[in-house]
Amino acid sequence: MKLNKKILELFERGMQQAVQAGVPEPTAMTLATADDSGQPSARTVLLKGVDELGFTFYTNLTSRKGLQLQQNPRASLLFWWRENEQQVLADGRIEAVSPDTADDYFASRPRGSQIGAWASRQSSPLASRQQLLDRVHEIEQRYEGQSVPRPPHWSGFTLVPSRVEFWFGREYRLHERICFEAGADDWHEQLLYP
Repeated sequence: MKLNKKILELFERGMQQAVQAGVPEPTAMTLATADDSGQPSARTVLLKGVDELGFTFYTNLTSRKGLQLQQNPRASLLFWWRENEQQVLADGRIEAVSPDTADDYFASRPRGSQIGAWASRQSSPLASRQQLLDRVHEIEQRYEGQSVPRPPHWSGFTLVPSRVEFWFGREYRLHERICFEAGADDWHEQLLYP
């Protein structure tokens, strides 16, 4: 179900307040996944887009998170904007972005990040830092004087929420929590105890 106007407005307002409050990286979010045995893991990734479909980010598909998202396409993400005492938590299913969408985003990245996407065998063992630097040099030479195409092992995902919670810090730990859950044909809004 598409995110409703109120959810998007609350999120955009929170993001703007985080920027104004000087949050160092307001698009940083903790992404929690689980492997096919149910073992959870979490890491920080960067939000690259939000719209009525959900929250979009990009990664190496052969990384630990990339493999987990393909094995078990459900995840949670959490924004924590400490400076303005707000959190946003979203749970839902994972959908791959289209190849054209991934190509467009990849083309917008700095060239060094494009080279890095080819050079890094993300989450695989690395013998030495020099081994990575040698791979970067090799990729730089391969694409010298030409644009860098998107690697086949690199793409994006959208978390399509079924639940979104907004948390606002309040005095004496009497926090405000507003929870939206997707129903059959609409979102249901509910206040929660702190």
